[in-house]
Amino acid sequence: MEQKISVVINTYNASEHLDKVLKSLKRFDEIVICDMESTDSTISLAEKHGCKIVTFPKCDHKICEPARDFAIHSAENDWVFVVDSDEIVPDALRDYLYERISNPGFDSALAIPRKNMFLGKPATASPDYQLRFFLKDKTVWPSTIHSRPKVEGKVENIPSNRKDLYMIHLDDLSIKSRIDKMNTYSDYEVIKRARKKYGTFKMMIRPGWFFIRSFIFGKGFIDGKRGLIRAYMASLYQIIYLSKLYENSIKDKR
Repeated sequence: MEQKISVVINTYNASEHLDKVLKSLKRFDEIVICDMESTDSTISLAEKHGCKIVTFPKCDHKICEPARDFAIHSAENDWVFVVDSDEIVPDALRDYLYERISNPGFDSALAIPRKNMFLGKPATASPDYQLRFFLKDKTVWPSTIHSRPKVEGKVENIPSNRKDLYMIHLDDLSIKSRIDKMNTYSDYEVIKRARKKYGTFKMMIRPGWFFIRSFIFGKGFIDGKRGLIRAYMASLYQIIYLSKLYENSIKDKR
C-alpha cells in the first residue's frame, strides 16, 4: 500500500509567510492547518490552498505547543511532518521523505536540518535540528515551551552534508522582536522548569557557555559581528531565564 504524508502547521496570525510556505508543500498528500483563532488572513490563505482546517482555542496561550498534539492527531495519514508557518520545504526534502517511507520496515522518526536567518543573512551556526517527521500513533507532543515530541522508537538525523534537504526558516526578527520573544518564552521556561535549581557557580558559567557554544563551536565567528550578536542573544536568554527562575524561588519562600 502506498504510504502517504500529512503536513501539519500550527498557526496564529501567520499570514506573513504562509502563502510561500503552502506553495512549497503542494505535493504532499494533505496539509492540516491547526489555527488558534487567527484574526488576519491566515484562514483565507489556508482555504485558497485547499488545506484541512481545524481550530484549537487560543485562550491565554502565547505559544503553539499546547496545540501541537491536537494538530498532529487531526491528520488523516499515519506519517506526519510538522512544519512551522515560516518554514520552506524544498522539493528535495519532500522527495527524500517519500523515498524513506517507501522502504518496507522503515518506521524511524527523522530530525530535519533547518537553515536560520539572522540580521538579513543565513547564520553560519545553521543548521539546527528539528524532530518533525514521525508516525503519529507513536508520538506525543508535550504542551510545554520548547518541548520536543516524545517518540516511541528510533530517531535519525538527516545528514548535515545534504544541504539540499535543509528546511529554510524565513523568520528574521529584529533585535527588539527577538528580545520581546525572549521575555515571553522565558516566562514559560520558568514555569516548565520551576523545580530546577542552579547554584551560584552554574549561574555564573551558564550564560558564558551558551555564548561560547554559539560563537565558537557553532562557528558564529565566521559571521563576524552578526555571529557575535547572535552569541550575545544566546547568552542573554540564559541571563533572563536564570534571573526569573531565581526571582520565583525567592517569592516561594516568602
